[in-house]
Amino acid sequence: MLERSRLDGRVAVVTGSTRGLGRTFALALAEAGADIVIVGRDAAAAESVKAEIEAFGTRALVALGDVTKRADIEGILAATLSEFGRVDVLVNNAGTCIHRPALEVTDDEWREVMSVNVDGVWFCSQVFGKQFVEQGSGSIVNIGSMSGDIVNRPQFQPAYNASKAAVHHLTRSLAAEWGPLGVRVNALAPGYMRTDMSPVDDPQFRRFWIEDAPLQRVGEPYELGPAIVFLASDASSFMTGSVLTIDGGYTAY
Repeated sequence: MLERSRLDGRVAVVTGSTRGLGRTFALALAEAGADIVIVGRDAAAAESVKAEIEAFGTRALVALGDVTKRADIEGILAATLSEFGRVDVLVNNAGTCIHRPALEVTDDEWREVMSVNVDGVWFCSQVFGKQFVEQGSGSIVNIGSMSGDIVNRPQFQPAYNASKAAVHHLTRSLAAEWGPLGVRVNALAPGYMRTDMSPVDDPQFRRFWIEDAPLQRVGEPYELGPAIVFLASDASSFMTGSVLTIDGGYTAY
């Protein structure tokens, strides 16, 4: 059982892995034995994560780029194959959020969220998916959100919610199309997590975010690590087109 969760000899590309949940995902995959390609735009932060990964005894490559630019993604794939000679896992984690009621969201804000959260996932999936289809294997893990299935309150974020719903259904669409070709596509949908993007410690949100959850707390990033390893590895070999929600039971009500 544990052996099927190992990723020794495999290469995982994690977008948005210079900080936050992406960093956690990269470290979890490295601990499971994978070599990691760190994708982001902050060179200094990327080098810091690289050092953390190498402490596990695995290799790491920094590949700076913007997920909203197809040429950058094609360059990241080329750099990955040049450095490691293979690629096995893609984690589409890069994302952004605008916390604003619908009538206050500007066109530029809407486009920014959709560009990163939807277009970025699409570009990366298509570029790396082509490689996976050609080699007859690969695992894509898209980072969605419970917000793809609910409407958050009282902090409204319609663009983000819509983008994550799109990620969930894109996950199912790609899984259905690429499953016969040996490529698995799943999504991880976190609930309220302690990250820079989510003000979980703000007292005004406690009634709605903490008290409404069965576990009566927010999640810590490290609690998602085992799930990302599961979805990336052979431990989930019969799983595709699924959205795995980890939210402390929030969406059970």
